[in-house]
Amino acid sequence: MSEKEEIRRDGGKPQKNSGRGRIQKSDAVLEPYCYDVKEYSRSFSLSTDVWAKICSDAYRSGRREPALKIVIGNPNKVRLWVIEDAMFHEMRKAWLDKYGE
Repeated sequence: MSEKEEIRRDGGKPQKNSGRGRIQKSDAVLEPYCYDVKEYSRSFSLSTDVWAKICSDAYRSGRREPALKIVIGNPNKVRLWVIEDAMFHEMRKAWLDKYGE
């Protein structure tokens, strides 16, 4: 599946020129996130430099929340999202408020 197909699958809005412009950064926006999609057949290595770029792109693209979607595998795909710790806890609190403990 291509990057564009992954974005469409998520319901995201692709950024023009895959985020290579001055304002529309990253690959897509899916409120409140501005995110990149990385596709690999076997593995992906995450570094502080990669995460720093995602964070700065999200900030430049309207101060959105940074996120990274990693798609690993061929033909069986595993889809993972990387988000900041604070956002994870905010989402968990919202889930607990809705469904209880």
